[in-house]
Amino acid sequence: MTLWSVCLLASATGLRGAETAPAESVLRAGAAAVDITPQQLPVIVCGGFLERTADRVQDSLHARALVLDNGTTRLGIVVVDTLMMPRELIDRAKSLTEQSTGIPADHLLVSATHTHSAPSVMACLGSRVDETYARGFAERVAQSVSLAAEALQPARIGWAVVRDEVHNHCRRWIFRPDRMATDPFGQTNVRAHMHPGYESPNHVGPAGPADPDLSVLAVQTRDGQPLAVLANYALHYFGWEPVSSDFCGRFGDTLAPLIGAARREPPFVGLMSQGTSGDSMWMDYSRPALKLSLQDYTDAVVQSALQAYRQIEYRDWVPLDMAETTLTLRRRTPDAERLAWARNILQELGDGLPRNQQEVYAREQLFLHERPEVELKLQALRIGELGITAIPNEVFGITGLKIKRFSPLQPTFNIELANGAEGYIPPPEQHQLGGYTTWPARTAGLEVQAEPAIVETMLSLLEKVSARPRRAPAAETTAYSAAILASKPVAYWRLAEMAGSQTADATGKHSADLEPGYALYLPGPEGAGISADPRGNRAVHFAGGRLRSQLDDVGDTYAVEFWFWNGLPHDARPVSGYLFSRGADGAKRAPGDHLGIGGTHESNLSGRLFFYNGDERKQLLAGKTPLQLRTWYHVVLMREGASVRVYLNGAEEPEITGEAERGYPAGVTQFFFAGRNDRLFSLEGKLDEIAVYSRVLPPREVAAHFATIASAD
Repeated sequence: MTLWSVCLLASATGLRGAETAPAESVLRAGAAAVDITPQQLPVIVCGGFLERTADRVQDSLHARALVLDNGTTRLGIVVVDTLMMPRELIDRAKSLTEQSTGIPADHLLVSATHTHSAPSVMACLGSRVDETYARGFAERVAQSVSLAAEALQPARIGWAVVRDEVHNHCRRWIFRPDRMATDPFGQTNVRAHMHPGYESPNHVGPAGPADPDLSVLAVQTRDGQPLAVLANYALHYFGWEPVSSDFCGRFGDTLAPLIGAARREPPFVGLMSQGTSGDSMWMDYSRPALKLSLQDYTDAVVQSALQAYRQIEYRDWVPLDMAETTLTLRRRTPDAERLAWARNILQELGDGLPRNQQEVYAREQLFLHERPEVELKLQALRIGELGITAIPNEVFGITGLKIKRFSPLQPTFNIELANGAEGYIPPPEQHQLGGYTTWPARTAGLEVQAEPAIVETMLSLLEKVSARPRRAPAAETTAYSAAILASKPVAYWRLAEMAGSQTADATGKHSADLEPGYALYLPGPEGAGISADPRGNRAVHFAGGRLRSQLDDVGDTYAVEFWFWNGLPHDARPVSGYLFSRGADGAKRAPGDHLGIGGTHESNLSGRLFFYNGDERKQLLAGKTPLQLRTWYHVVLMREGASVRVYLNGAEEPEITGEAERGYPAGVTQFFFAGRNDRLFSLEGKLDEIAVYSRVLPPREVAAHFATIASAD
């Protein structure tokens, strides 16, 4: 397991003067758990496309609460063993809590663990609310906070973060273009979808990064006895027979004996909150399946949490603050044609429950049509130098990483499905790839720009509670990037962006556009000299889109240098993918300079680099090296007059050498990467660190660039 300690208690890094406790102020804390296990069976269990019931209890369910009071501010955090809760239910619980404890409703955070094995308190896809179970649910949630407030006692607090990259992975994978799936509306447009299957031959790779941070906030009595732990990890859920609290419910009981908290009074409370897991889960689909039980998984993650726990340094007092706002967003409502489609299906269904995905999504279209807007409640907390954000959505890993990167409080973690449940919020570029987490319904119905609006709001709230501006981290300088910049490229795109449809030029001159059909912030080539950020080097995954730029200051003598990773088997189509193209956009017969990876068109080119100057001149130069799938390669293409040379992985002997007439018309300065100028056979894979030069590079200079990746300086 790779565990990287991100941050210890703020006292370990130096607290600011503003964090000195006011005279006679004491930090107090209290924790409590209230049993919410159903007393009547069977119960309706939500979490699938269709409704199901359960008539057994595998393990108990709880609402777990932690209350903190530093003498000037009191706040409460509740984590509930349920799939999701509507805002109306949570608002009622908060109102009851405010009446019984005096804690303002806007200083209460209530979230769901997202177990898929609990009774339904919110209608979801094909499942109804279990009205019997939901009756009194808000009261039990409120009771957990009341009991925690009654248990307040002098305490000390601290936190730490480790990286556990073994136990969560992106579950949303990109399909091969020839094996796309069909959505519930009958359109074959699914380029990315959850649960591809282990080592799937139908998929290219993950559609995004997972957030591997495991955050642990610990509270002790003044004499060092454990009171509570609030942890956060992006696991989605493990998956267990209902009724079950799943991993989050078992976390605290498994951790307690390891930290000496098994037999204390009042009982230790361990809260595991749901992190940014909208597109992640525990399975690593790039490898063969593992045989794990729920307890096996829980034991393993608790060991990671234990490593974080043992790093914590405690403070007797910390500043507390909490801010809340609302954000109104549009839903993606059906057009007239889809609405008519839905009504026709529902007319046949009548009052019955949906029996398939099509009927589920037909019913959802009416819901969206009738409720075109929704108000979200968003929160940010400050606990010393720790930031916590609360979002009522299922949040993608990259979104959580954005908030962490720019938050003025370090570290920061996000609790999802907090204060409501308004569905998945894919970043805008992920909407182009489709799949379940984008299909319009209550589970994913918000406007395409919802995610950036939510991120901006969260960062503003973090600025408010910290009284500091958000961070603006600059791009990391590496040995490789320094070597490229020293070679004076005309443009240099490092492709480490986390958002947007443009990529910045490290020379400051030429931004480039990303056409729809891409995913951001995927792992790039590795090596100490190319990867200065602790999270590793990052790249763009292309799935039908291209990178394009106009470089008017590049003449007919030029070079392009970049890294590539191809995920499409060489027997899938005539050309596995074009990596680079210079030519007029959309020109028929593709006159231009093109570098690609051979497929089935010519057997001697299969899996090898080739250079081609278009269907008019038809001059082709072939490479020698068979390329491996899902492997990073460094390549440099150079043209000088009729001479063409291609270098692979820093070798001083060219991979391709020969003569080919200039394929593009005079004066054409459009450059494309991850696809040809006529959009034929786009790359299904990743590119990184693209540099363009207005000269050719000596072989030793190319070799020197490649050699820097092993450098630690």
